[in-house]
Amino acid sequence: MSSFVRSLVRTFQVASRYAVRPQIARTFSTAPRLLGPHVQLAAPEFQGKCVSDGQFKDIKLSDYRGKYLVLFFYPLDFTFVCPTEIIAFSDRIQEFRALNAEVVGVSTDSHFSHLAWINTPRKEGGLGGLQYPLLSDFGKTISRDYGVLVEQAGIALRGLFIIDPNGVIRQITINDLPVGRSVDETLRLLQAFQFVEKHGEVCPANWKPDSPTIKPNPADSKEYFNKVN
Repeated sequence: MSSFVRSLVRTFQVASRYAVRPQIARTFSTAPRLLGPHVQLAAPEFQGKCVSDGQFKDIKLSDYRGKYLVLFFYPLDFTFVCPTEIIAFSDRIQEFRALNAEVVGVSTDSHFSHLAWINTPRKEGGLGGLQYPLLSDFGKTISRDYGVLVEQAGIALRGLFIIDPNGVIRQITINDLPVGRSVDETLRLLQAFQFVEKHGEVCPANWKPDSPTIKPNPADSKEYFNKVN
């Protein structure tokens, strides 16, 4: 194992210790959550160098104006849970694009590390090609602005942000380091937000496409409650 990879593993192990010790983790989490982004407000602008289609490219938030953007953060390249999430989103990218949505992954690794990982076969823990950009946040500004940076470890928590075509945050999920996220749930949320915008009705718990919705007023909402109860 190279010294570079050993260093990455040590960093991840240190961060994982914070993840399973809440009394320590809290010391890193309070300020970012108070100062970080909020649902219904504009997403923090970002720009940086990514790997897209095997090439280095500069991207920024405004490039995605007019589309939904799923912006998700992960801790480190060449780790364990991270490739399962990144590959899961990549393998279903056409379902996101059918909803006028794009996906961007972000970590505090360099774009050179991203490229090496993308070019590593999946059977060896790599990504084996990718259908959306991996953005480098080597300076940690983006992770900090989005409230997901673990400052002392220098890595991001598993934050996921759904940003609408106007650049407004509609949903935020932040997982602790050991647990991955659900592509199915991300797609469901995109479908739900788009349904509400198109039809003006609201989506109840566990809503899926073609299931009942609620007319948001006292009289008409009874139609839904009579149907499901």
